[in-house]
Amino acid sequence: MSGFATISCAQLARLIGTPEAPTVVDVRTEEDFAADPRLIPTSLRHSHDLIADLAPALAGHAVVIACQRGRKLSEGAAALLRALGVAAESLDGGTVAWAEAGLPMVPAAALPATHRWVTRQRPKIDRIACPWLIRRFIDPTAEFLYVAPPEVPAVAERFAATPFDVEGVPISHRAERCSFDALLDDFGLHTEALDRLALVVRAADTDRHDLSPQAAGLLAVSVGLSRQYRDDLAQLEAGMAVYDALYRWARDGYDEGHDWPAGRRA
Repeated sequence: MSGFATISCAQLARLIGTPEAPTVVDVRTEEDFAADPRLIPTSLRHSHDLIADLAPALAGHAVVIACQRGRKLSEGAAALLRALGVAAESLDGGTVAWAEAGLPMVPAAALPATHRWVTRQRPKIDRIACPWLIRRFIDPTAEFLYVAPPEVPAVAERFAATPFDVEGVPISHRAERCSFDALLDDFGLHTEALDRLALVVRAADTDRHDLSPQAAGLLAVSVGLSRQYRDDLAQLEAGMAVYDALYRWARDGYDEGHDWPAGRRA
């Protein structure tokens, strides 16, 4: 059981990927980080002795501080933030306990240099699903640029953005798998729930509805959103709620059916 002002790995794992996720700050020393250069999803790295500098930006947010083993660095950093008015907890057991629990960790080397991503305009499935995954599991501050398809490479170069879901870039379709799958592979995000969601996205995005009975519904909703919104960013914000719901289905409700009125005859 977690103690005062601490959160367990299991509790944090239930929050990451949802709109209620806290801000996770990794305060491991450089030596400890070098021993395992991976991050809890959505983490930002910050020196423990400069943690007070983050207080203004963290005000009003729930915060979890993680060090290697959940001892002095995270306890001290969380306590200091609380003294500055920030609702901060330390992660019980730290990143070691997180890794030992088999929870996903993002290789730091895979993270882009900037928070900006770019893809083709007028999104349908992958180009909404991927931004959802990036914001919920990789970088909550990610910005997305939707541009004319021929301009994606040049915009990526001129505006320091990571291109995705276009031909000739690393994060794109690979054989029969889609860009959502590529993100899961490259950022170490495979979990039972995300793999289940990935199958639905893949089936809908590649028109293989035989792979997943939910694919036709996702396609219908995605096409409807693309008709409802002329602004791609407005469509993305609406789509975030769709994928939040799909993730909760994939994590907690995938085996639930619906029968009303109960016992009706076929």
